[in-house]
Amino acid sequence: MANLVQIAGLTKDYFLEHKRIPVLRGITLSIEQGEMLSLVGPSGVGKSTFLQVLGTLDTPSAGTVMFEGVDVFGLTDNALADFRNKSIGFVFQSHYLLPEFTAVQNAMMPALIHRMDPGEAEARATELLRLVGLESRLHHKPGELSGGEQQRVALARALCMHPKLLLADEPTGNLDPETGAGIHRLLDDLNQRLGITCLVVTHNAELAKNMRRQLRLREGQLDEHLS
Repeated sequence: MANLVQIAGLTKDYFLEHKRIPVLRGITLSIEQGEMLSLVGPSGVGKSTFLQVLGTLDTPSAGTVMFEGVDVFGLTDNALADFRNKSIGFVFQSHYLLPEFTAVQNAMMPALIHRMDPGEAEARATELLRLVGLESRLHHKPGELSGGEQQRVALARALCMHPKLLLADEPTGNLDPETGAGIHRLLDDLNQRLGITCLVVTHNAELAKNMRRQLRLREGQLDEHLS
């Protein structure tokens, strides 16, 4: 498989009352195209920070993130925003859907931000919602959907720009175990069918074990083993 992401010496510090608080300590990691990885670790260890830096929502204190050979933090602000919109999809524990819009309107939002033709954006969002099993719920608003259905809309939205990397931060944290397991099966299915690289943060050890590569963050460093 081709190398998609190469992380080297990734460090992230925060400062509180002039005291440096190290969170990520020189992380090095390679991610190949089409892989599906889990990331586990205790609360507060920095898993979300790692995803935010990897997803370019936050900047590192030191180190590099190379995406297909491009140093993403060397890009201009506009180029970085464009890269993020087109190349990375995000799914969070909270779905962050806009309550006044329908499922298809929520799912097409990234394409509209990218100034895609509205008809093309709607067609793409509709196809993705069908792909995640919501073909009968296209015109329902979030308040009319179950928690699992809302997260499926959020997943379709994350896939709208056909990203190469999907980052999911506790995507099943607010769901019951059965519904959460269904979301993880859906992520695995999309990984297999679309070839999208997925990195999923989860507290569920059993679900994490189902992924071929398993990462654990502890004391600012990654441990890894293959399943």
